[in-house]
Amino acid sequence: MAYIYRCKECATDLNLRTFHLFPSDFYFEAGNHGTLSFAVIDETQFKFEKENKFKPFFETIEYWGIQRNRTKIKCNVCGKLVGHIYDDGPPLRDSPNQWILGPSQVIPRAPRYRFKIKALNITTET
Repeated sequence: MAYIYRCKECATDLNLRTFHLFPSDFYFEAGNHGTLSFAVIDETQFKFEKENKFKPFFETIEYWGIQRNRTKIKCNVCGKLVGHIYDDGPPLRDSPNQWILGPSQVIPRAPRYRFKIKALNITTET
């Protein structure tokens, strides 16, 4: 079933596609609580703002950090925050040259676009 994802503030169609959605049980270090994660988005629908967050986070059982870089995703029409971009794809363990660092500190990964469910108006496509 296909869905239409709109900004809850201004009702703009965000042009997100259901077939780019990660399954709800797919694991990410940043978690999935109250969010939907997409592999690809139409970047013309959004404004992006870099953010450095200084807060403890966990990447693996053995590694945690203090600083996490992420990018805010805002609706291009009303400017409401609808989500964030993370580069924390599936955990990469036993990777060459990783040493004692966590996965995202050494190995670049494809971005994941994580949208807040409470910032979206989701309806079925007819």
